[in-house]
Amino acid sequence: MPGLVTATGVLAFLADEETELKVFALKTLNDDIDTVWTEVAGALSQIEALYEDEFFPERQLAALVLAKVYFHLQAYNESMTFALAAGPLFKLDAPGEFEETIISRCIDQYISVSSSRHTPSKLTKNEISLPALTTTFGGGAVDGSALISPTTPFSQSTLPSKSLLSRASTDNTILDPTFQPTKEGRSASLAQITDTNTQLALQRVIERLFENCLKEGKYRQVVGIAVEAKNLGVLRRVIKQASEDGKRSKNKAQEAGQGPAEELMDYALSICMDVVQERSLRTEILRLILDLLSDIPNPDYFAIAKCVVYLDSDEEASTMLRQLVAKKDQNTTAIAYQIAFDLYDNGTQEFLSKVIKSLPSGEAPKKPEAAEEGAAESEPLLQDQETSEEELPKETAKAYRNIRSILDGSKAIKLNLEFLYRNNHTDLSILNKVRDSLEGRNSIFHTAVTFCNAFMNAGTTHDKFFRDNLDWLGKAVNWSKFTATAALGVIHRGNLTQSRKLLEPYLPRQGGVSSGSIFSQGGALYAYGLIHANHGAGALDYLRSMFTAADEEVIQHGGALGLGIAGMATGNAQIYDDLTKVLYADSALNGEAVGLSMGLIMLGTGNAKALEDMFTYAHDTTHEKIVRGCAIGMALIMFGRQEGADVMIEGLLSDPDPTLRYGGILTVAMAYCGTGSNKAIRKLLHFAVSDVNDDVRRIAVMSLGFILFRKPGSVPRMVELLAESYNPHVRYGSAMALGISCAGTGLDEAIDLLEPMMKDPTDFVRQGALIALAMIMVQQNEVMNPKVTAIRKTLKKVVGDRHEDAMTKFGASLALGIIDAGGRNCTIGLQTQTGNLNMAGIVGMAVFTQYWYWFPFTHFLSLSFVPTSIIGLDHDLEIPSFKFHCATRPTLFDYPPEQEVKAEEGPAPITTAILSTTAQAKRRAQKKERAQRRESMDIDSTPTVIKPASQPADKMDVDEDKKARSEEPKDKKEGDSGAEKESSASPDSKKKIEKVGYEIENMSRVLPSQLKYITFPIGRYKPVKKPTGGPLLLHDTQPEETKSLIEEKLKKVTTERAPVAGGGSGAGATPRQATAQNMLSQTQRGPNTPANMRDINELLQLAQRSSTAAAAAGTGSGAAAAAGVLTAVDEDGEGDQEASVPRDFDYFTDAEDED
Repeated sequence: MPGLVTATGVLAFLADEETELKVFALKTLNDDIDTVWTEVAGALSQIEALYEDEFFPERQLAALVLAKVYFHLQAYNESMTFALAAGPLFKLDAPGEFEETIISRCIDQYISVSSSRHTPSKLTKNEISLPALTTTFGGGAVDGSALISPTTPFSQSTLPSKSLLSRASTDNTILDPTFQPTKEGRSASLAQITDTNTQLALQRVIERLFENCLKEGKYRQVVGIAVEAKNLGVLRRVIKQASEDGKRSKNKAQEAGQGPAEELMDYALSICMDVVQERSLRTEILRLILDLLSDIPNPDYFAIAKCVVYLDSDEEASTMLRQLVAKKDQNTTAIAYQIAFDLYDNGTQEFLSKVIKSLPSGEAPKKPEAAEEGAAESEPLLQDQETSEEELPKETAKAYRNIRSILDGSKAIKLNLEFLYRNNHTDLSILNKVRDSLEGRNSIFHTAVTFCNAFMNAGTTHDKFFRDNLDWLGKAVNWSKFTATAALGVIHRGNLTQSRKLLEPYLPRQGGVSSGSIFSQGGALYAYGLIHANHGAGALDYLRSMFTAADEEVIQHGGALGLGIAGMATGNAQIYDDLTKVLYADSALNGEAVGLSMGLIMLGTGNAKALEDMFTYAHDTTHEKIVRGCAIGMALIMFGRQEGADVMIEGLLSDPDPTLRYGGILTVAMAYCGTGSNKAIRKLLHFAVSDVNDDVRRIAVMSLGFILFRKPGSVPRMVELLAESYNPHVRYGSAMALGISCAGTGLDEAIDLLEPMMKDPTDFVRQGALIALAMIMVQQNEVMNPKVTAIRKTLKKVVGDRHEDAMTKFGASLALGIIDAGGRNCTIGLQTQTGNLNMAGIVGMAVFTQYWYWFPFTHFLSLSFVPTSIIGLDHDLEIPSFKFHCATRPTLFDYPPEQEVKAEEGPAPITTAILSTTAQAKRRAQKKERAQRRESMDIDSTPTVIKPASQPADKMDVDEDKKARSEEPKDKKEGDSGAEKESSASPDSKKKIEKVGYEIENMSRVLPSQLKYITFPIGRYKPVKKPTGGPLLLHDTQPEETKSLIEEKLKKVTTERAPVAGGGSGAGATPRQATAQNMLSQTQRGPNTPANMRDINELLQLAQRSSTAAAAAGTGSGAAAAAGVLTAVDEDGEGDQEASVPRDFDYFTDAEDED
């Protein structure tokens, strides 16, 4: 039957009295509505009258026709309402634009209604105390506009504690992709359904939709809708349904691998961690997933571990480990070890210590007296431990001992240290070039070389550079000495067993007056904290005793930094109290470090008392450095708190003090780090362009990197315009935001933005661009990113350019250290291998950015360095020798080539310019000489024809002989290069046909982007989980056979005790003697230096003594060799003359005569 051309006749039937004709008209119109809807639109009132007539038999048909007409009129709310009224006539599975649009509209409406009905879960124990912040940070009454303002989304004092980032008035912010300021999410365009029948119809449509998806196995769509609608009942139902379907399919055909329920929970877990922005909803979903996982007979223990860490549930973590160990099977024990490694990677020190306490020690039962003496826990817990320890078999006790060693971090740190030591690829020639290019007597340059050395050798224990450059090291004074000593902590990070012995000559003496520089003593305490970073178990007591006993402000400064780094996130109230006492002394020098350290100790706890103390004191003090320290400390206390930090954020951002506003912006970065929160981004962008203070604007742009480091691709587009701002502070902030968010990715869009900034007219913008480029290019080679070679050349060129500004040179030297971090075996990781936030890395990066105010904070960047390796371990936690396969070309992920060391060349020869008169005189002399030769030999020889000068007589001639000689090497070089090209043609052709796939030894470098190509061939060892980098437990399929182990090289290295400053042997040569050598060399080098013989003899004697001492110390480590230089007190040399006192000013008047 042909379709309708016009609906005029059919519409006439709607006015007929016969019901059959009306029904016929509606059916006809429904079939051809897409063609004739423009005519039908004029008769909507008639069709609506039929729909509202309760006695009309086809009301649902009339509703369907109305829905389609309104759809064409783009009145989607009315269309959806009538489609719901059409009941079963509205076909969900019909393939049409109308059906798809209305279904989408129904889903949006369902999500809006369901999420508005969702009630948040109860507050956790940490969040109950947060309303107390209202009194501290309260800013007064709030008008109604603040509730809907898109640029001020954070709650204020009189609002409920729930965050405006997740407020119902802005509807669903979980997946809100837009930045539209005029709309409030979906609610601005959705219908307000008040009719009960329509609500029930909507529920029926959604249920039909869910049933269709479940029948077809499209579980993920239902999970997505359930999460967005905050309907956990649907989420539970769909996961159980998938579990039942999986069991039925397994009964029919046995299949290996994950079932649909396990895959679905992995998917729910991933969107929960990466997409959901509201913290309370995330906690509810994780709790639900954890309950469901626990009900499965063989659950995914690694997913459980991920949930447990986020929920901070130490009881469930210890229970899971106990269950695995109790099975007494090698495979389950290996899984327990792997989970322990994952818990250590993702958990805080406080969380891990609770898990360790709840596990049996695995040691032999102690005597009751010993137990009473060391009673630190509650008696019931001790009794439980004693009873369990008595009953533990040998294998089980060993398993618990191993788990405890993993959880306290000692095993992972030891493995990473061994990996970095044996795979160290530091290129010392680059370091030497930086040292030679920067004048060591300038403190900023000396510090820059120190940082470059520290970052290049971070964690490798390779401190040879200090031993080889004692003269250079002797130029360090005051805070340069502090920084150089602290660099030992970066280089030896994780060397826990040797830390005290290593730093012995530098550390302050207990119970007596210390000899040596207070700057090296303070730096040593800082270094001690860096060695024990985020692992303060054995170091906190010592650091605390040194800190409390110190009287010198510099030593307190270093001790506070060391305490903060080692005691990170422990929440230790005693250390906090000690720090508070020093803070109240109101010393600007150590106040900044103490405020920062208080934040590190209480990291992420949200401790209301600590925040109140710091906020109050920040207003009381007059020192800007103390205010800044407190502001940064408060931001760290709110790490990861999300909406729990909103009251404090608003209080700080409304403060008139720009330093506290700076802290408020940093609190946004720390509280919402890694969430990608749209409302937090709006807040930062608002302050980036509106605040009157440059520091606040700079940190606002920079903080975008912390919010979005999980979505690095979105940052270049966001800061593209800010990178061209008129304000250099905003440009610097955008450069650092790119570096922070795109670290280690080699992202081309970020590099394209940063390259022009290397030529910025402002020195500190160039500095930020160079540092950011190094962060992005870390561990990139020329195959992965061809631009890396040019960037490395630029960095070296900037360092060596004597016309470049000091700030830019400082940035370039830092960049050269960062790009080769940890012997080229580390990347910058702000999230762990398993996808959680890397707390230490984020905090390290945040404090590193404060180097703008205080250079010693630069060392904090080393906390962000993460070794990139796969370290396979068997069930005995030993390192077996085996190989795994990488399905790529070997050159793709290879180390970058080392720089070729060229022989030292003098300055390039300059072509000599010869005057024309000189050239003519030479020619005349040559003619005379030839004439004399002919006369004396009487031989007719062919005269040499000399070409006349082509230049006019008044111009200078260039020496042609030298020119010819200078051209010869060029020709040779060109010839050589041509030969090299020919010879390199064969390797290039080999590269083209390079074999794909190669074997990698255990404990080798494996980059994060390389992991997807790694496979374990069929053999003796199989991994317990998909490789994620770091320690990886292996199933041994042939345990009865003998195994070959990798020998640990670090065990053979012994750290020598460095001699104390002023001693008579070893490295005890004082800096005066080193200085004497410098003076002597200068005296000998400069013949015109005015120095008498007596001075020279004295210098020779001093140099002889120092060279003898240096020979004795030549075999020691760098730390030992540097001890004599760094620990010496900066003082005047013997025989130095005092500066003359300026005479009194004589005042004359015009009337007086001068004598």
